[in-house]
Amino acid sequence: MIATKKILVSVTNDLVTDQRVHKVCTFLSENGFEVILIGRKRKHSLTMEKRIYSTKRMRLLFDKGVAFYVEYTIRLFFVLISKKCTHILSNDLDTLLPSYVAKKLKRKCTFIYDSHEYFTEVPELIAHPTKKKIWETVEKFIFPKLKKVYTVNESIAEKYRSKYHVEVAVVRNLAPKWYPVDIKSKEQLGIPVNRKLIIAQGAGINVDRGIEEAVQAMKYTENMFLMIVGDGDVVEQLKQTVLEENLNNKVGFYAKRPYQEMMQYTYYADLGITLDKDTNLNYRFSLPNKVFDYIQAKTPILASDLVEVKKVVLENKVGVIITSHDPKDLAKDFDEILSNEEELNELKKNCEETAQRLSWENELQTLKKIYEIS
Repeated sequence: MIATKKILVSVTNDLVTDQRVHKVCTFLSENGFEVILIGRKRKHSLTMEKRIYSTKRMRLLFDKGVAFYVEYTIRLFFVLISKKCTHILSNDLDTLLPSYVAKKLKRKCTFIYDSHEYFTEVPELIAHPTKKKIWETVEKFIFPKLKKVYTVNESIAEKYRSKYHVEVAVVRNLAPKWYPVDIKSKEQLGIPVNRKLIIAQGAGINVDRGIEEAVQAMKYTENMFLMIVGDGDVVEQLKQTVLEENLNNKVGFYAKRPYQEMMQYTYYADLGITLDKDTNLNYRFSLPNKVFDYIQAKTPILASDLVEVKKVVLENKVGVIITSHDPKDLAKDFDEILSNEEELNELKKNCEETAQRLSWENELQTLKKIYEIS
């Protein structure tokens, strides 16, 4: 297909593990867009696999903090204005300002904003009121002017609609249909063979995600093993806890993995956990993509009592909702689910049925409307 439209897509991450952006860029490439995805390359970034669209990863002097955002904003702005395009897609608030200003200089360019979360309410900003105020100012200045906006679930969409009186579409971060092909053995993946496996996966293993309590819960379990597949702010702390509590035989760390490789660990898991705490509005209304990864891998779910997550888990009968983050209570939840083979098999069966309905392929009709694809 010959591309008739060119879209510049921006994110602040290193592109490798951002499945939402990859899925959108793939969809656009398959529907007549020439896509250039712009992000950054960090010191320990994984190698990019070959994709059907172009990518540009900027090497920056600063890796985090105010200096990073200032440098990234300036660099991204100049990349955007230096390239011809018909569309600009900004992902999340941290790319919005340079993307929007660049669009104003490209008057005939269509602008789209994809909000992956309720950004101004993330824990990292709540703990720093000055930074939070800056990001809120950026959002309040630009958001009411936007014509094409979509986000990950109805709860966040409704917050934006009521706050800015702008129409916001919903494109859920569903996983693509996944089938176990070329699966490595447990031995090859380095996971125990004869124990019940619990998985916590994703790139956001951060504060208030409940993983600290899950690790502590392993002290009270027998014949279970927790796989932490991903990375985040609390991983080093978790590794220290595992050493101090002598949990090396109950908890394993597998770092960030490309999607298809990560899903092999999920495939073997008997239980997938998503334990974000209701400590802020962003978490309260979140709907992590790992929920749908678990469903696609036919892995039953143990989830915290959050609005959107609870709705998916209970309506589709694919898991159980916790009542407490106390490690002893979590250990009891692990045991009750994993020791009941009949219930576990029923949950797996429900995951298999749900996977056919809640898939990325079924979410594309909304994207076609947003990008005016017939």
